[in-house]
Amino acid sequence: MASAVSTTTPARTEPVWHGADVTMRDVLKALADIRDTFDHGEAGDQEHAHPRNCVMTLVGVAANEANERLAERTTLAIAALHPAQAIVIREEAPVRGHHLEAWISTDVQRPAMACAIECEVVTLHVRGAAADHLDALVDPLLVSGVPTYLWWTGTPPFRKRELLDVLRICDGLVVDSARFDEPYSSFLGLARLLKVAHHRLGLGDLQWSRLRPWRETIAQFFTPRDRRAFLSGISEVGVDYAGEGRGNRIAAALVTGWMAAALGWKLKRAVAGPGGVVVAHYGAASRSVEVDFRSVQRNHLADGELSSVRIAGASGGTTFRLTVQHDPERHRSEPEPAYRTLHPTGGEDDAGMELAARRAEWHRDVLHENLGSLHHTATGDPPGESAPRRPMVLNRERRRPDTDRVLLTIIEIGEVEPLRHVQQMESEDEAALLLDLLSTGTHDEVFNRSLAAASELVHKF
Repeated sequence: MASAVSTTTPARTEPVWHGADVTMRDVLKALADIRDTFDHGEAGDQEHAHPRNCVMTLVGVAANEANERLAERTTLAIAALHPAQAIVIREEAPVRGHHLEAWISTDVQRPAMACAIECEVVTLHVRGAAADHLDALVDPLLVSGVPTYLWWTGTPPFRKRELLDVLRICDGLVVDSARFDEPYSSFLGLARLLKVAHHRLGLGDLQWSRLRPWRETIAQFFTPRDRRAFLSGISEVGVDYAGEGRGNRIAAALVTGWMAAALGWKLKRAVAGPGGVVVAHYGAASRSVEVDFRSVQRNHLADGELSSVRIAGASGGTTFRLTVQHDPERHRSEPEPAYRTLHPTGGEDDAGMELAARRAEWHRDVLHENLGSLHHTATGDPPGESAPRRPMVLNRERRRPDTDRVLLTIIEIGEVEPLRHVQQMESEDEAALLLDLLSTGTHDEVFNRSLAAASELVHKF
């Protein structure tokens, strides 16, 4: 499956069918009529109807209008690349009475080398007691022989039987723990599904996917063979996160749980102090590992986002320290001249400067390689005649929006000069993150082990 798509798809296509105060029988009949009309319209009178193509059913559950629109946009973006049936269910449980309102929208894709594909988006507004029977609503709409994924855009009712009932007909559950209304208790509820859900169910968390750059950066430090021994020499870990309260430590706990599960650390105790500081002690073979969590104020980070991770220790008489920072603090080296006040740089830091230098070097190489053709285009002279001097590209360019989200990695080993590396983080696109999870079937044993270890830690907060 493709690894990146964009949610710039139109928010909603015009529905081809709408029914108020209807039953599921009415919805199924309307859906069958729409499919029949499309199949015969594409095949014509001289051909048999083309077989319907569908690789999965994606069910999105939303508790408000904003999440409903998000689910519709995302499912349409995914369906543009992979034929699928989408079901969006809007729960309005506080409203009394038995009422079902439905819309059916279609999006037709016409690949150059294949027959046309129709993706249906069935939107259901469920009120009253019907919201407690999602399995009965979803089951009749499912496509046989393809996996079914349930994407709960808000906070799933982990303590209600309703969730387990609908999970019985699903192959995977995808949530975003960064959006939980009650992050602490809801995260523990997510971890409990590892024990009570059926064994075929896969679990996915969009927040876990957002942590991939952090996990990859940390793992890459220990990848070289001469650094493998450092894994058994880790003695301290520090994790800074934005916001206050235990609910904002979920991402920090996931990263720590990932390290603990991978390296076999056993949680001994954890003590929470004032100001969002938590100290956890792990046992690792014959040594102890201390993990310090600290709340920091970062206006450019959302509550719960990681600000930095620090890992330090020693092995074979050599000390090491790995520091990964998210959008490091900017600092000015000197006041700007008055004549430049109309074009402020917005602050400079090592991360931005390194990105600027890399971009300048790339531009310089491109210009040099195409010097002849560019000169011919600009002047009309044959390439090589009256060629201009090698162009100069300044490596101190203003900080642009595309350099805002970066990870700055600092590696210190022994007494050697620290190594610095900057990587730009990709945008956090819901459709791309969701599609990445669905491409693996939401069966990720590394995530499951990390979730279990993280929940044990969160329980101690």
